[in-house]
Amino acid sequence: MGFKEEILKRRTFGIISHPDAGKTTLTEKLLLFGGAIHVAGAVKSNKIKKTATSDFMEIERQRGISVATSVMGFEYKNVKINILDTPGHQDFAEDTFRVLTACDSVIIVIDSAKGVESQTRKLMQVCRMRKTPVIVFINKLDRPGHDPFDLLDEIEKELQIQVTPLSWPIGNGDQFKGIYNIHRENLCLYSASVQTIQDGIEIDDINSGELDEHIGERSADKLREDLELVREVYPALDRAAYLDGQVAPVFFGSALNNFGIREMLDCFIEIAPSPLPRETDERLVQPDEEKFTGFVFKIHANMDPNHRDRIAFVKVCSGIFRRNTNYLHVGLGKNLKFSTPTAFMASKKSIIDEAYPGDIVGLHDTGNFKIGDTLTEGEKLHFKGIPSFSPELFKYIENADPMKSKQLAKGIDQLMDEGVAQLFTNQFNNRKIIGTVGALQFEVIEYRLLHEYGAACRWENINLYKACWIEALDPKELEDFRLHKAQYMAKDKWGRDVFLAESQYMLQMAQANYKKLVFHFTSEF
Repeated sequence: MGFKEEILKRRTFGIISHPDAGKTTLTEKLLLFGGAIHVAGAVKSNKIKKTATSDFMEIERQRGISVATSVMGFEYKNVKINILDTPGHQDFAEDTFRVLTACDSVIIVIDSAKGVESQTRKLMQVCRMRKTPVIVFINKLDRPGHDPFDLLDEIEKELQIQVTPLSWPIGNGDQFKGIYNIHRENLCLYSASVQTIQDGIEIDDINSGELDEHIGERSADKLREDLELVREVYPALDRAAYLDGQVAPVFFGSALNNFGIREMLDCFIEIAPSPLPRETDERLVQPDEEKFTGFVFKIHANMDPNHRDRIAFVKVCSGIFRRNTNYLHVGLGKNLKFSTPTAFMASKKSIIDEAYPGDIVGLHDTGNFKIGDTLTEGEKLHFKGIPSFSPELFKYIENADPMKSKQLAKGIDQLMDEGVAQLFTNQFNNRKIIGTVGALQFEVIEYRLLHEYGAACRWENINLYKACWIEALDPKELEDFRLHKAQYMAKDKWGRDVFLAESQYMLQMAQANYKKLVFHFTSEF
């Protein structure tokens, strides 16, 4: 198969949702369809010991939530699919925002009983900003939920995107009979089965008596009415509008019971984009260029706790990535060679010889990479849009065991490289401050420091409003600012100046008094 055909057969997408909408369950069932796993694990790990394939960190198994993004690849109908399963919990939103930079399209999971929730709105904003194509999967139809027309209205209003339903539910909860696949024009009858996959029933004419035989006269009449209304109100699928992020195809189903997923997957591989061109500061990179380029969108320490390994996840943007080949690390300005690049199935890894645009490659890292770094065959490129956001919660981190200060320093260093949180060193008293987007991250850091590095830490509260990166248009003014705000000045992990504002008023005053300083709320400027 040629290079261009390899690119065209790839689909790299992220699954996003509010916590508990069924995102990790959907990921599992997609893997089941792809034959990548043969038995689905129950996701609620506290009830059943067989945990979801994509939740491989110990803390995820205990909590029953996803806190790190998992990468999984499989083949389905001769299409290579790469799934990025993201955390739904808002305390880990930053990880999700960054992962969206590596996705060519997105599937949003919505709970049919709860509708559009706050985290879904936030994530949709990021998709809109990047014009990422979106498919919506309305889940949990086997439980009582909202009317499908109301759900579609809510999606259009809340997510500010037009919708086109491509499947339609027949009842919900106890009355759930199945779905009609509008895209393929066939009927799928519902039978609760967590493990097996149902086949659709072909019905050429929904006005025939055959439909009544399968689902009963009342349900058949209601379905005919609904479908007539759907055809009048919603436009037919326009692939160009979908690829432009203007229209979202909508599917209904029950991920837990393996229902409605095949319909979505079949349509997805048909309409979703293969790897797209990527913006860099210098130029637009096309996937079919001969030379390899890629960027690091995530770093994960201790995927295998026995080996203390760190993995940098690289999205291949153009060319072919080859094992044991020298590539330029643009940030360090030096060539690196990788002897064991890996592909993933959650925490299972396999060594690969080459990877194509759209693929995600794991590289063993000894501390060379940070999020946003670029690898090329010599050209100096910087990929755009992989920011660190200004944290909203801050605590001093203290060593709780003086004998383990080395382990603590190493643990903090590695976990901060993952981008779970940010480290600031106060220039006034040299104390280390951890800043996060959500409170749960402090627990995760404490847990991982203890269990992965054997280092106990202690937290001390600190009252701060915002951390801002400072860009100086006039070096003298920066010196003056440093002098007057000495106790509020810090350095981030990369030695950049950061102003720790105690209150909104303090920040506004600083902005008003120092006109030649620019205060940034993301690290990318």
